[in-house]
Amino acid sequence: MQRKKWRMWGCLALAIGLLFGGHPSATARDEGEARSDGAQRLEIGAHGSLQNPAWSPDGSALLLTRFVGGYNTEPADLLIFERGSGRVRVLLADGNANVNLPGAAWNATTGEIVFSAAREPHDEIYVIDAEGSPARPITHRAERMAYEPSWSPDGAWIVFEAHPLDEEAHGVITLAPRDGNGPYRTLTDERDDCRQPNWSPSGEWIVFQCFAAGHWDLWITHPDGSGRHPITTGPGDKTDASFSPDGRWVVYSGDADELEYANLFIVPLSGGRAERLTFYSGYDGAPAWSPDGAWVAFESAPKAPEDTEGTQLWVIAVPARFAPEPPESR
Repeated sequence: MQRKKWRMWGCLALAIGLLFGGHPSATARDEGEARSDGAQRLEIGAHGSLQNPAWSPDGSALLLTRFVGGYNTEPADLLIFERGSGRVRVLLADGNANVNLPGAAWNATTGEIVFSAAREPHDEIYVIDAEGSPARPITHRAERMAYEPSWSPDGAWIVFEAHPLDEEAHGVITLAPRDGNGPYRTLTDERDDCRQPNWSPSGEWIVFQCFAAGHWDLWITHPDGSGRHPITTGPGDKTDASFSPDGRWVVYSGDADELEYANLFIVPLSGGRAERLTFYSGYDGAPAWSPDGAWVAFESAPKAPEDTEGTQLWVIAVPARFAPEPPESR
Protein backbone atom coordinates (compact mmCIF):
# COMPACT_ATOMS: atom_id res chain seq x y z
CA MET A 1 0.00 0.00 0.00
CA GLN A 2 1.28 3.43 -0.92
CA ARG A 3 2.17 5.41 2.19
CA LYS A 4 2.02 9.14 2.39
CA LYS A 5 2.73 11.25 5.48
CA TRP A 6 1.75 9.52 8.73
CA ARG A 7 -0.54 10.69 8.29
CA MET A 8 -18.23 35.59 3.81
CA TRP A 9 -14.44 36.80 4.10
CA GLY A 10 -13.21 37.23 0.54
CA CYS A 11 -12.41 40.92 0.81
CA LEU A 12 -10.61 40.49 4.11
CA ALA A 13 -8.53 37.64 2.67
CA LEU A 14 -7.51 39.75 -0.31
CA ALA A 15 -6.57 42.68 1.92
CA ILE A 16 -4.43 40.48 4.16
CA GLY A 17 -2.68 38.98 1.13
CA LEU A 18 -1.82 42.39 -0.31
CA LEU A 19 -0.70 43.73 3.05
CA PHE A 20 1.74 40.82 3.45
CA GLY A 21 3.20 41.30 0.00
CA GLY A 22 1.30 38.65 -1.94
CA HIS A 23 -0.72 39.11 -5.11
CA PRO A 24 -4.36 38.50 -6.01
CA SER A 25 -5.18 35.09 -7.43
CA ALA A 26 -4.61 34.69 -11.15
CA THR A 27 -8.32 34.78 -11.95
CA ALA A 28 -11.59 34.89 -10.09
CA ARG A 29 -11.90 31.21 -10.98
CA ASP A 30 -9.27 30.47 -8.32
CA GLU A 31 -11.06 32.31 -5.55
CA GLY A 32 -13.21 29.97 -3.52
CA GLU A 33 -13.95 29.96 0.17
CA ALA A 34 -11.67 32.20 2.24
CA ARG A 35 -10.44 31.97 5.83
CA SER A 36 -9.68 34.57 8.45
CA ASP A 37 -5.91 33.97 8.04
CA GLY A 38 -6.13 34.97 4.37
CA ALA A 39 -6.00 31.48 2.87
CA GLN A 40 -8.21 30.85 -0.18
CA ARG A 41 -9.52 27.51 -1.36
CA LEU A 42 -8.73 26.64 -4.97
CA GLU A 43 -11.83 25.80 -6.99
CA ILE A 44 -10.62 22.52 -8.47
CA GLY A 45 -13.35 20.60 -10.23
CA ALA A 46 -12.35 17.11 -9.16
CA HIS A 47 -13.91 14.79 -6.60
CA GLY A 48 -11.91 12.91 -4.00
CA SER A 49 -9.23 13.93 -1.52
CA LEU A 50 -6.95 16.50 -3.20
CA GLN A 51 -3.42 16.38 -1.76
CA ASN A 52 0.28 17.15 -2.26
CA PRO A 53 0.36 20.31 -4.41
CA ALA A 54 3.53 20.85 -6.45
CA TRP A 55 3.92 23.92 -8.69
CA SER A 56 4.83 23.78 -12.35
CA PRO A 57 8.20 25.42 -13.10
CA ASP A 58 6.50 28.56 -14.46
CA GLY A 59 3.93 28.72 -11.63
CA SER A 60 0.93 28.52 -13.95
CA ALA A 61 -0.27 25.09 -12.82
CA LEU A 62 -0.30 22.71 -9.87
CA LEU A 63 0.40 19.00 -9.93
CA LEU A 64 -1.60 17.14 -7.28
CA THR A 65 -2.54 13.69 -6.05
CA ARG A 66 -6.23 12.82 -5.99
CA PHE A 67 -7.09 9.90 -3.69
CA VAL A 68 -10.38 8.68 -5.11
CA GLY A 69 -11.75 7.00 -1.98
CA GLY A 70 -10.85 9.66 0.61
CA TYR A 71 -7.74 10.71 2.49
CA ASN A 72 -4.88 8.32 1.61
CA THR A 73 -7.43 5.77 0.36
CA GLU A 74 -6.37 4.13 -2.90
CA PRO A 75 -6.47 4.31 -5.84
CA ALA A 76 -4.76 7.65 -6.44
CA ASP A 77 -4.46 9.66 -9.64
CA LEU A 78 -2.13 12.45 -10.73
CA LEU A 79 -3.92 15.59 -11.89
CA ILE A 80 -2.77 18.96 -13.24
CA PHE A 81 -4.77 22.07 -12.33
CA GLU A 82 -4.21 25.04 -14.65
CA ARG A 83 -4.75 28.17 -12.57
CA GLY A 84 -5.55 30.61 -15.37
CA SER A 85 -8.25 28.57 -17.09
CA GLY A 86 -9.38 26.44 -14.14
CA ARG A 87 -8.93 23.36 -16.33
CA VAL A 88 -8.22 20.04 -14.59
CA ARG A 89 -6.26 17.55 -16.64
CA VAL A 90 -5.83 13.89 -15.70
CA LEU A 91 -2.16 13.03 -16.08
CA LEU A 92 -2.30 9.44 -14.82
CA ALA A 93 -5.27 7.34 -13.66
CA ASP A 94 -4.60 3.64 -14.01
CA GLY A 95 -6.16 2.17 -10.87
CA ASN A 96 -2.87 2.18 -8.93
CA ALA A 97 -1.78 4.48 -6.11
CA ASN A 98 0.20 7.17 -7.96
CA VAL A 99 1.47 9.81 -5.52
CA ASN A 100 3.66 12.87 -5.95
CA LEU A 101 5.55 14.72 -3.21
CA PRO A 102 4.86 18.44 -2.61
CA GLY A 103 7.79 20.64 -3.57
CA ALA A 104 10.32 19.64 -6.24
CA ALA A 105 8.28 17.00 -8.07
CA TRP A 106 8.08 18.88 -11.41
CA ASN A 107 11.50 19.60 -12.89
CA ALA A 108 12.23 22.78 -14.83
CA THR A 109 15.24 21.33 -16.68
CA THR A 110 13.65 18.14 -18.00
CA GLY A 111 9.96 19.12 -17.83
CA GLU A 112 9.30 15.75 -16.22
CA ILE A 113 7.33 14.77 -13.11
CA VAL A 114 8.56 12.21 -10.60
CA PHE A 115 6.22 10.17 -8.40
CA SER A 116 5.87 6.85 -6.63
CA ALA A 117 3.40 4.16 -7.58
CA ALA A 118 2.08 1.06 -5.84
CA ARG A 119 2.39 -1.42 -8.67
CA GLU A 120 3.36 -5.06 -8.57
CA PRO A 121 5.47 -6.24 -6.93
CA HIS A 122 5.72 -3.15 -4.66
CA ASP A 123 6.11 0.64 -4.55
CA GLU A 124 8.77 2.14 -6.81
CA ILE A 125 9.73 5.51 -8.31
CA TYR A 126 8.55 6.52 -11.81
CA VAL A 127 8.93 9.48 -14.16
CA ILE A 128 6.35 10.86 -16.58
CA ASP A 129 6.28 13.96 -18.75
CA ALA A 130 3.67 16.67 -18.26
CA GLU A 131 1.71 15.50 -21.30
CA GLY A 132 1.12 12.03 -19.89
CA SER A 133 3.55 9.83 -21.80
CA PRO A 134 3.94 6.26 -20.50
CA ALA A 135 5.52 6.25 -17.06
CA ARG A 136 9.15 5.17 -16.93
CA PRO A 137 10.41 3.18 -13.91
CA ILE A 138 13.47 4.50 -12.08
CA THR A 139 13.95 2.21 -9.09
CA HIS A 140 13.80 -1.57 -9.31
CA ARG A 141 15.09 -3.26 -6.18
CA ALA A 142 13.47 -6.49 -5.08
CA GLU A 143 14.27 -5.96 -1.40
CA ARG A 144 13.38 -2.25 -1.08
CA MET A 145 10.23 -0.14 -1.48
CA ALA A 146 10.59 3.49 -2.62
CA TYR A 147 8.40 6.53 -1.86
CA GLU A 148 8.29 10.34 -1.82
CA PRO A 149 10.68 11.40 -4.63
CA SER A 150 11.90 14.86 -5.65
CA TRP A 151 14.26 16.15 -8.35
CA SER A 152 17.69 17.72 -8.20
CA PRO A 153 17.46 21.13 -9.93
CA ASP A 154 19.51 19.94 -12.91
CA GLY A 155 17.27 16.91 -13.39
CA ALA A 156 20.19 14.50 -13.12
CA TRP A 157 19.23 12.89 -9.78
CA ILE A 158 16.16 11.84 -7.84
CA VAL A 159 16.11 11.67 -4.05
CA PHE A 160 13.56 9.49 -2.26
CA GLU A 161 12.98 7.45 0.87
CA ALA A 162 13.60 3.71 0.74
CA HIS A 163 12.22 1.11 3.17
CA PRO A 164 12.84 -2.58 3.72
CA LEU A 165 10.18 -4.59 1.94
CA ASP A 166 6.82 -4.43 3.76
CA GLU A 167 8.28 -2.36 6.60
CA GLU A 168 6.95 1.11 7.34
CA ALA A 169 9.80 2.26 9.60
CA HIS A 170 13.52 2.72 8.94
CA GLY A 171 13.22 5.04 5.97
CA VAL A 172 16.58 5.75 4.31
CA ILE A 173 17.15 8.90 2.23
CA THR A 174 18.52 7.61 -1.07
CA LEU A 175 19.70 9.03 -4.41
CA ALA A 176 19.27 7.45 -7.82
CA PRO A 177 20.37 8.81 -11.23
CA ARG A 178 17.63 9.99 -13.59
CA ASP A 179 18.15 7.06 -15.96
CA GLY A 180 17.71 4.56 -13.12
CA ASN A 181 21.07 2.94 -13.85
CA GLY A 182 24.22 3.10 -11.80
CA PRO A 183 24.65 2.69 -8.06
CA TYR A 184 22.29 4.16 -5.48
CA ARG A 185 23.67 6.51 -2.82
CA THR A 186 22.35 6.37 0.74
CA LEU A 187 22.51 9.59 2.76
CA THR A 188 21.13 8.43 6.12
CA ASP A 189 21.66 5.46 8.39
CA GLU A 190 19.41 2.41 8.09
CA ARG A 191 19.00 2.43 11.88
CA ASP A 192 17.23 5.80 11.69
CA ASP A 193 13.80 6.60 10.24
CA CYS A 194 14.11 9.46 7.73
CA ARG A 195 11.49 10.49 5.20
CA GLN A 196 10.16 13.00 2.65
CA PRO A 197 13.30 14.49 1.11
CA ASN A 198 13.07 17.70 -0.91
CA TRP A 199 15.89 19.26 -2.90
CA SER A 200 16.80 22.96 -2.57
CA PRO A 201 16.62 25.14 -5.70
CA SER A 202 20.41 25.63 -5.67
CA GLY A 203 21.02 21.89 -5.40
CA GLU A 204 23.23 22.44 -2.37
CA TRP A 205 20.89 21.00 0.27
CA ILE A 206 18.29 18.31 0.78
CA VAL A 207 15.75 18.71 3.60
CA PHE A 208 14.11 15.69 5.19
CA GLN A 209 12.38 14.66 8.41
CA CYS A 210 13.84 12.27 10.97
CA PHE A 211 12.13 10.57 13.90
CA ALA A 212 13.87 10.65 17.30
CA ALA A 213 12.88 11.17 20.94
CA GLY A 214 9.23 10.56 20.09
CA HIS A 215 8.74 13.21 17.38
CA TRP A 216 9.76 14.28 13.88
CA ASP A 217 12.31 17.04 13.29
CA LEU A 218 13.70 18.55 10.09
CA TRP A 219 17.27 17.94 9.01
CA ILE A 220 19.36 19.05 6.04
CA THR A 221 22.27 17.42 4.26
CA HIS A 222 24.45 18.04 1.23
CA PRO A 223 23.79 15.60 -1.62
CA ASP A 224 27.06 13.81 -0.84
CA GLY A 225 25.85 13.13 2.71
CA SER A 226 28.08 15.70 4.39
CA GLY A 227 26.98 18.59 6.60
CA ARG A 228 23.99 16.73 8.00
CA HIS A 229 22.33 18.54 10.90
CA PRO A 230 18.88 19.43 12.31
CA ILE A 231 17.21 22.79 11.63
CA THR A 232 14.32 22.27 14.07
CA THR A 233 14.28 21.00 17.65
CA GLY A 234 11.86 20.74 20.52
CA PRO A 235 8.49 19.07 21.07
CA GLY A 236 5.92 18.48 18.36
CA ASP A 237 6.15 16.95 14.90
CA LYS A 238 7.61 18.88 11.96
CA THR A 239 6.92 17.26 8.59
CA ASP A 240 6.25 17.85 4.88
CA ALA A 241 9.16 20.25 4.34
CA SER A 242 9.99 22.08 1.10
CA PHE A 243 12.07 25.12 0.13
CA SER A 244 11.40 28.73 -0.79
CA PRO A 245 12.43 29.56 -4.38
CA ASP A 246 15.64 31.26 -3.19
CA GLY A 247 16.45 28.42 -0.79
CA ARG A 248 16.68 30.65 2.30
CA TRP A 249 13.55 29.29 4.00
CA VAL A 250 11.84 25.98 4.62
CA VAL A 251 8.05 25.70 4.92
CA TYR A 252 6.60 22.76 6.81
CA SER A 253 3.59 21.38 8.67
CA GLY A 254 3.90 21.28 12.46
CA ASP A 255 1.89 20.88 15.64
CA ALA A 256 4.14 22.65 18.13
CA ASP A 257 2.66 24.93 20.82
CA GLU A 258 0.17 22.19 21.66
CA LEU A 259 -1.86 22.68 18.48
CA GLU A 260 -4.63 20.13 18.13
CA TYR A 261 -3.96 19.87 14.39
CA ALA A 262 -0.88 20.82 12.40
CA ASN A 263 -0.60 24.24 10.76
CA LEU A 264 2.10 25.68 8.47
CA PHE A 265 5.36 27.23 9.69
CA ILE A 266 8.45 28.77 8.08
CA VAL A 267 11.97 28.31 9.46
CA PRO A 268 15.29 29.71 8.16
CA LEU A 269 17.57 27.23 6.41
CA SER A 270 20.10 28.02 9.12
CA GLY A 271 17.58 26.95 11.78
CA GLY A 272 16.27 29.05 14.64
CA ARG A 273 12.85 30.40 15.47
CA ALA A 274 10.01 29.24 13.24
CA GLU A 275 7.22 31.65 12.29
CA ARG A 276 3.66 30.49 11.90
CA LEU A 277 2.15 30.98 8.42
CA THR A 278 -1.40 29.64 8.78
CA PHE A 279 -3.79 30.14 11.69
CA TYR A 280 -6.53 27.57 11.39
CA SER A 281 -8.44 25.43 13.86
CA GLY A 282 -8.16 22.42 11.53
CA TYR A 283 -5.32 20.67 9.72
CA ASP A 284 -2.93 22.26 7.19
CA GLY A 285 -0.19 20.19 5.58
CA ALA A 286 1.86 19.31 2.49
CA PRO A 287 2.99 22.89 1.65
CA ALA A 288 4.73 23.96 -1.56
CA TRP A 289 6.13 27.43 -2.35
CA SER A 290 5.31 29.02 -5.73
CA PRO A 291 8.26 29.79 -8.05
CA ASP A 292 7.71 33.56 -7.72
CA GLY A 293 7.72 33.33 -3.93
CA ALA A 294 4.27 34.91 -3.55
CA TRP A 295 2.18 31.90 -2.53
CA VAL A 296 2.25 28.66 -0.61
CA ALA A 297 -0.17 25.96 -1.74
CA PHE A 298 -1.21 23.27 0.74
CA GLU A 299 -3.81 20.67 1.66
CA SER A 300 -6.33 21.34 4.42
CA ALA A 301 -9.21 19.75 6.32
CA PRO A 302 -11.40 21.02 9.18
CA LYS A 303 -10.03 18.32 11.51
CA ALA A 304 -7.69 15.34 11.29
CA PRO A 305 -7.83 14.45 7.58
CA GLU A 306 -8.22 10.73 8.22
CA ASP A 307 -11.44 11.58 10.09
CA THR A 308 -12.89 13.46 7.11
CA GLU A 309 -13.79 12.69 3.52
CA GLY A 310 -10.39 14.13 2.60
CA THR A 311 -8.53 17.37 2.05
CA GLN A 312 -8.87 20.22 -0.43
CA LEU A 313 -6.16 22.50 -1.80
CA TRP A 314 -5.66 26.08 -0.63
CA VAL A 315 -3.20 28.90 -1.21
CA ILE A 316 -2.01 31.61 1.15
CA ALA A 317 -0.05 34.76 0.34
CA VAL A 318 3.46 34.76 1.76
CA PRO A 319 4.44 37.76 3.96
CA ALA A 320 6.80 40.19 2.26
CA ARG A 321 9.62 39.49 4.71
CA PHE A 322 10.00 36.06 3.10
CA ALA A 323 10.18 37.44 -0.46
CA PRO A 324 12.98 35.92 -2.56
CA GLU A 325 16.27 37.77 -2.71
CA PRO A 326 17.39 38.92 -6.18
CA PRO A 327 19.78 36.34 -7.70
CA GLU A 328 22.67 38.81 -7.75
CA SER A 329 22.45 39.28 -3.97
CA ARG A 330 22.53 35.58 -3.05
